[in-house]
Amino acid sequence: MKGSGRLAFLMPIFLAGCGGRQSALDAHGVSAIGIKQLIILITAVCSVVWAAVMVALIVALWRRRTERARPIDLEPHLERRMFGTVLGATIATTLIITGFTVASFFTTRALGIAGGDELIIRVRGSQWWWNVEYLDPQLDKTFQTANEIHLPVGRNVHLKLEGDDVIHSFWVPSLAGKQDLIPGRVNELTIRAERAGIYRGQCAEFCGLQHAHMAFLVVAEPQDQFDRWVNAQRQPAATASGPEIESGRDTFLSKPCAACHTIRGTPASGTTGPDLTHVGGRKTIAAGLFETTRGSLAAWIADPQTLKPGNNMPMVPLTSEELRALSAYMASLQ
Repeated sequence: MKGSGRLAFLMPIFLAGCGGRQSALDAHGVSAIGIKQLIILITAVCSVVWAAVMVALIVALWRRRTERARPIDLEPHLERRMFGTVLGATIATTLIITGFTVASFFTTRALGIAGGDELIIRVRGSQWWWNVEYLDPQLDKTFQTANEIHLPVGRNVHLKLEGDDVIHSFWVPSLAGKQDLIPGRVNELTIRAERAGIYRGQCAEFCGLQHAHMAFLVVAEPQDQFDRWVNAQRQPAATASGPEIESGRDTFLSKPCAACHTIRGTPASGTTGPDLTHVGGRKTIAAGLFETTRGSLAAWIADPQTLKPGNNMPMVPLTSEELRALSAYMASLQ
């Protein structure tokens, strides 16, 4: 499909994204709970300080009003009282700021503390998507996915964060704090979900034109469900059946798609774009831009620059028959 005529018709169908929790105050991870408690502590103390300042200001204005006709007395006892008030306020301010600093230090330090039986995941940020690699000492058990992270409930997950091009920032508000992804450097973050659910994350560092469209989902699930997902992800792409799907596979392998993407179990082994081995089983495509359906896949393949201007995926000329077949093949990769 060439141009955007049919794309304009399809667009309204796909604009409903896949949601998920995204709030630092809706905390369901150990790190996020610590950050929430720190937020509450700072807010409460600052509220008390603000209230005290307002009361002192009102009292001072009232006294000034009643004593306006009298000259300011510079009596020694009044000076001593004013000095004591200023000194007390200074000491209180120092103690409060010191307390905030210590609390922030220990809360931030806990974000990267390693534990025992940890799942290790490497996350690379690119303009504008997330490459997720599940590491294993046995290389044949290592696999990649994109824009979606699955993790078991109640288990520490150690993230190794890297930037491929510019600085990005990994943030899942309900599970942990922010951590930057810097080219040429590996930063680390430990997250742990205490409740099953889908949590929305995003890039929190402005990284270019499509920064707002660089989201991802974290799916926290019981250990047995996670193990089944991992075993399925380690498998090559399922052998597709049916004339249309087979035609779509042939189209994928004959077009430039295979030079940029990997589909394990086929000759396609490109590394420029996301691994598409199980793309049909992901909840969203294009880093959270659309829910994964055959229609949204077709729209994305047809004209990615209209949907997400500036991304690195070129528009590949396809006939309407090739587009239908290719979208059917992508949707079948569960």
